[in-house]
Amino acid sequence: MNLLVLAAEVENPLIPPIPELVIGLIAFVIVFGFLAKKLLPNINKVLDERHAAIEGGIEKAEAAQTEAQSVLEQYKAQLAEARHEAARLRQEALEQGTALKEELRAEGQRQREEIIAAGHAQIAADRKAASQALRQDVGKLATDLAGKLVGESLEDHARQSRTIDRFLSELEEKAEAAR
Repeated sequence: MNLLVLAAEVENPLIPPIPELVIGLIAFVIVFGFLAKKLLPNINKVLDERHAAIEGGIEKAEAAQTEAQSVLEQYKAQLAEARHEAARLRQEALEQGTALKEELRAEGQRQREEIIAAGHAQIAADRKAASQALRQDVGKLATDLAGKLVGESLEDHARQSRTIDRFLSELEEKAEAAR
């Protein structure tokens, strides 16, 4: 037991003396009080500001994302509408082109037929004029020839015209019958 008594008399290095413990405790309370009064409100203020900034940033990001999604949907709708409009315009242009082509084709056909009809009328008029001129020339030549053969002048125009007309009519009838 001597040992226990001896150990009790010797100070334990792990247990500080009471006056130091009291002074350390008082100093700790003073420093803690000072930090709680001066430093802790500033720290809390900065933390609150940071928390508000983070929350505001998240809310702003969510709002921006919502707005971006809305704009994207509007863009897709406008793009679909523009594609639909473009397809409608292409179809309309195709229909107009087809109608215009048909109209131009019909106009060309009409003009061609007018030109052909005018050509036929011109040919008929030219044929009639040539036939008339030929009749007169043939009649004059025949009268001149007959006058030379007979030795007399056959200048009676009415008679001459009737004879020539009858002769040419007979020739035309023979030509038609031969066809």
